[in-house]
Amino acid sequence: MMGVFPFPAAPRRIMLLNSKGGCGKSMIATNLAGYYAARGRQTVLIDHDPQEASMQWLKVRPGERPPVHGITASQNQGHVTRAFQMRIPSGTQRIIIDTAAGVRGHELTDLVREADIILIPVLPSHTDIYAVSRFIAQLLLEARVRSTRARLGLVANRVRHNTRILDALKRFLTRLQLPVVTELRDSQNYIHAFGNGIAIHEVRPPSRVAKDVDQWTPLIEWLEASDEELEEASSEAATGGGPLS
Repeated sequence: MMGVFPFPAAPRRIMLLNSKGGCGKSMIATNLAGYYAARGRQTVLIDHDPQEASMQWLKVRPGERPPVHGITASQNQGHVTRAFQMRIPSGTQRIIIDTAAGVRGHELTDLVREADIILIPVLPSHTDIYAVSRFIAQLLLEARVRSTRARLGLVANRVRHNTRILDALKRFLTRLQLPVVTELRDSQNYIHAFGNGIAIHEVRPPSRVAKDVDQWTPLIEWLEASDEELEEASSEAATGGGPLS
């Protein structure tokens, strides 16, 4: 079941990364932060995006909801050192990192080094398919993500079924030979949750978002699985299993 996982002592760093803006990095980051906090995990949300969408979500988060510690990383606060600004509270178990669009070069390499897990959201559009193909090439060639400890996964976001562009996205993702962890449907429920500072898992009544929450199950399980468990499951993915089959 979701939420029943062993949590190691060291915080796990989950990064949302894509050089293209508007693909849903902040939406996924805030939902992950809310999910872990609601399950009693001490959670930090780091926002590298100058637009600070994740911090805006945190500002409207209801006081009665489990807290998420926010860190604004896009600009230095003049009255404190950078190290103090970026400090992680003791006891933190999950760190969710929202990144800006347009990252490349040394900045991209530095970000990759911060992550245990990298999630790349991709939208079902020809523009996004082209952009993410170039970005993944940057990750593999320039940032050399394969030489780091980071685990890499894709999330198909704002999916509308029975459309030609979704078929094109599926074919493209299959060729990448990277795990497509889940697909998230295009739903107004995410807009409602974001505007109220909560995660999709915190929306009440739960029946209202049951379809959306179900789509997060494979993502959460993948995030919490050990590398050994994922290796055992890799043969299933190779034979056509997974969300986009």
